[in-house]
Amino acid sequence: MTDVEGLQPVDEDWQKALAVIAHPDDMEFGSAAAVARWTAQGKEVVYCLLTSGEAGIDGVPPEKSGPLREAEQIESSRIVGVSQVEFLGQPDGTIEYGVPLRRVIAEVIRRHQPEIVITNNFHDTWGGDGNLNQADHINTGRATIDAVRDAANRWIFPDVGERWGGVRQVWAAGSPNAKHAVDTTDTFDIGVQSLNAHRVYIDGLNWPHFDPTEFLEGVSRPAGTLLGTRYATRFEVITP
Repeated sequence: MTDVEGLQPVDEDWQKALAVIAHPDDMEFGSAAAVARWTAQGKEVVYCLLTSGEAGIDGVPPEKSGPLREAEQIESSRIVGVSQVEFLGQPDGTIEYGVPLRRVIAEVIRRHQPEIVITNNFHDTWGGDGNLNQADHINTGRATIDAVRDAANRWIFPDVGERWGGVRQVWAAGSPNAKHAVDTTDTFDIGVQSLNAHRVYIDGLNWPHFDPTEFLEGVSRPAGTLLGTRYATRFEVITP
């Protein structure tokens, strides 16, 4: 939970965003309704997934799980109006922060030239309950922030495209330090549909009583209360 009394609206005066995340389903567990809002406004959002989530289902071997999860991600993205989805082939579960990962992400930023970059919570925990974050999320988020700066510096990674200094902000979804949010009241149901598209993954987690609507309400309603709306998605806003 955030310590602030309320949440401020994010700046929506932009046209193109790039989401850099670790796994299929990372956007859908909280941010997909926000993306649906933005694509409905005519904005362009591109998804870049470092892995295919191939190690995410205990009962399905990676060579089968990866293609299944890619297909679910493509469908869940389509539901919220995202047509460009890239999978970069990093190893699921063992993403390492470092110069090679920064290079990979900087190349994507330079190629797509976004104004806003979205990533996931890069902190060690999810907040007040103390639940530990995954290393893949942490390393992806931290490398993404650094890669935004790298992409703007012509002397860093000059072999992966022309510099792009047009990223105005990085937004970390699910961050315990979030002080901003976006109203997702009108697109909440679309976000639920997008999460439901990950049915093979959800079933593979063996959560027999998991309800996507209930889960998303649990994170979206408190954020909406702090923003003054019914539902909202929180973001930590970082200026490079």
